[in-house]
Amino acid sequence: MGNLVAIVGRPNVGKSTLFNRLTKSRRAIVSEEAGTTRDRQYGKCEWNGREFSVVDTGGWVVKSDDIFEEEIRKQVIIATEEADVVLFLVDVVNGLTDWDEDVAQILRRAKLPVILVANKADNFTQYYDAAEFYKLGLGDPVCVSAATGSGTGDLLDLLIDKLKSGTADMLEEGIPRFAVVGRPNVGKSSLINAFIGEDRHIVTDIAGTTRDSIYTRFDKFGFDFYLVDTAGIRRKNKVTEDLEFYSVMRSIRAIENSDVCILMIDATRGIESQDMNIFQLIQKNNKSLVVVVNKWDLVEDKTQKVINTFEDAIRSRMAPFTDFPIIFASALTKQRIFRVLETAKQVYLNRTAKVGTSKLNEVMLPLIEAYPPPSVKGKYIKIKYCTQIPDTQIPTFVFYANLPQYVKEPYRRFLENKIREHWKMTGCPINVFVRQK
Repeated sequence: MGNLVAIVGRPNVGKSTLFNRLTKSRRAIVSEEAGTTRDRQYGKCEWNGREFSVVDTGGWVVKSDDIFEEEIRKQVIIATEEADVVLFLVDVVNGLTDWDEDVAQILRRAKLPVILVANKADNFTQYYDAAEFYKLGLGDPVCVSAATGSGTGDLLDLLIDKLKSGTADMLEEGIPRFAVVGRPNVGKSSLINAFIGEDRHIVTDIAGTTRDSIYTRFDKFGFDFYLVDTAGIRRKNKVTEDLEFYSVMRSIRAIENSDVCILMIDATRGIESQDMNIFQLIQKNNKSLVVVVNKWDLVEDKTQKVINTFEDAIRSRMAPFTDFPIIFASALTKQRIFRVLETAKQVYLNRTAKVGTSKLNEVMLPLIEAYPPPSVKGKYIKIKYCTQIPDTQIPTFVFYANLPQYVKEPYRRFLENKIREHWKMTGCPINVFVRQK
């Protein structure tokens, strides 16, 4: 199961620095992706063979002083409800503030482990200054310097210790998991009820009534899969929702635990920045994608022209990854609900697509010859051979070239698009590597 660690604290205590320090092992890989926004706020960290996700709450704050502290307070509450462990960052140089005491009060009430991290302890005399943080009642402060990295190893050891040893899923292997994700109130629970045909989830009009992943085995009409749903009741009076941050925090687990993500978009609202944040999480985790435009029954003009405009708008926002199915459905009237399942199943099968090496070369090499990679500094790049790596999580293709370092992102996308044109891999992410031959 994915473990989630949230970093909280007031501005300028070094949340982002610590975040970058913890996720550094992958930072280099993540930054290559085109068009990822809000990239700093979510990443994965690996330590001693355990992997967990880290969320930096600092990037989601509205910067205006009067609502500023209120916003951070809300985020701390959301973080305590969604995360497995909270890292509470304080700053040895500036010492204890009233605001830290406020947050400590929220964290003391929370039912989850909190690690108090005293940052900016760059020399040993500052370790003594950290003693004043005992006053917060959150146990021993762990002294680190996120900027230089000192103390972060001990912090990680402690953190792994606090994360519950990964609970073994009782789920059968080899059965696909579909997650239904989207903004609050877009109709996720209604869609799941339409699938299952019973009101198993409590569907209300209050955004954010769901919590905790629930797996529902769906085994009828020739389908067999798990529906991953983050379902359950939330105390709605706790948080006057900071919706954007909240829906991303909610989606992380569901996305990480699934194979195919069914991203729901509200037909009456169009595609919003929050949909994009969730889409980016799906991409970063290399999950397959089906987009469902829900509440289609509420749209008056259903002509083909409107449908095309809508599809183009969605694909242009989600570019460069545009090869995914879009279904216009209504969870309420059950219109095209079955189609959603069929498509999700197909998209899952597309992940296992195998392309024979000879066929691949036969199709791709002439294309590469016709459109070779642009030459760099007068050097010509030759791609002589390509193959698919077997048994990877998503289809992975390697092209062998004499100067792989000069093959840039746009050309890799060209190769990916050509593969997609010739073989059916709709909705499924593809890796394209260029290596030294």
